[in-house]
Order: sequence, then C-alpha cells, then structure tokens
Amino acid sequence: MLARDVMSDGVVSVAANASILDAAKILINCHVSAIPVVDEDGRMIGIVSEADLVHPKGADRARLFSIAAESRVTDGYLSAQACKITEVMTQEVLTAPEDTPLPELARLMALHKVKRLPIVRGESVVGMVSRVDLLRALVVASSSRSADVPFNRDNELRREVTDACQGRGWSQAKQLDVVVSGGVAHLWGVVPSDLVRNAYRAAAENVPGIKSAHVHMQVVPPKPTRVGL
Repeated sequence: MLARDVMSDGVVSVAANASILDAAKILINCHVSAIPVVDEDGRMIGIVSEADLVHPKGADRARLFSIAAESRVTDGYLSAQACKITEVMTQEVLTAPEDTPLPELARLMALHKVKRLPIVRGESVVGMVSRVDLLRALVVASSSRSADVPFNRDNELRREVTDACQGRGWSQAKQLDVVVSGGVAHLWGVVPSDLVRNAYRAAAENVPGIKSAHVHMQVVPPKPTRVGL
C-alpha cells in the first residue's frame, strides 16, 4: 500500500497571513492536530500544530498566554490577532510523495520523531498520513484475503465508498475514514448506534466492485439530554 491509499484527503490548510487565533479555530473546528501553512500560490511554507500554539516560543507569545490566564479577554484577543501564524509555525517540514510505500513512511516518522507527514503532489499538499493511518493499514493488511483488484481500482473504490457514505440522512459518523484493499472496504469512525453502523456497512457493500465491508466503527450512544423541571 502507498501513501495515497491511507492518507486523509481534502487537507485543511491555513493562509500564511492568518493569525494564531485563526489557526486555533481551524484546529478546533476541524478536529485535527496540525495543518499546513500555505502561501498565496497554495504552496506549503510550513506547518502549525497544537504544540506550536499551546507551547509558544518567545516573550511576546508567552505574554499572550499569561494574558489569557488572567482572563484579560480583550487584550488577549487583540494579541492573538496581531501574532501571525508564520511566527510560530515549523518551517522545515518533512513531506513525502503520494506514491511512497507505507513502510518508508513509518521509517521516516520514526527517524524524524514526527506524528504525521504531509503528502505532496509536486508543490501541492494533497493529503496527510498520521501514525493512526499506518495502524489502520496494518489492520487492513492483516484482514485482507484477496489482492486481485488492481491498485488504481482500489483508489477509485475508496472515493466511491466515501461518496456513498456522505450526505445521507443516517450519515452521523464522526471522522469517517475509508480504506479499500483488494476490493474490500474498511470503515472507521464513531457512530451513535448499531443501526447507523449497519447503514454504513450496507452503503459500502452496495458500491459496485466492493467484495465486502469490514466496519471497525465504534458505537457510542449519545448522552441523554437533561430536562430541567
């Protein structure tokens, strides 16, 4: 399997002229731990992570967080808006092409002690592979029994399964991830019930070309709503 098989598609990025407050909002709203920083031409010039924002370097940024701790909301907001993301981002970013084999990705992550790798096509970032994605690939490899479907067809099937599982009335999974290997679909995420989980299974199995679907989704029922008297 290659990087393109397991990477998270549609990578969210942040503009180089954005503030650290803008970046913080994106990380929170998109439930990601790091995002590429891109210039006006869409080329990656760095990456910013939760650690860059939570553990800022420099006196000015240290002052920013001390202001927040003191609940000086107005001053803190203005300081966060004034501090640009380029001041805290990591500039030297390790990347990998989309056709990089997964063992090589694992070696690079271990060697450079990073949790994720941006996947590039030329100068553009097209995906992100994390250590969790590598673990998913391990599960897929251990459960796959057939590999007679061409590699490029697996890529197409992955997109088709993802499309079939989105925009439906039952599409309630948090952080849906799909991997297809040898025509077998593997789905990850968190769903509110077994009924919804089964709906994802049926949707994947109904995609032409899919032999079977392994649903690794975790069922977490929603917490009951308290009604005041």
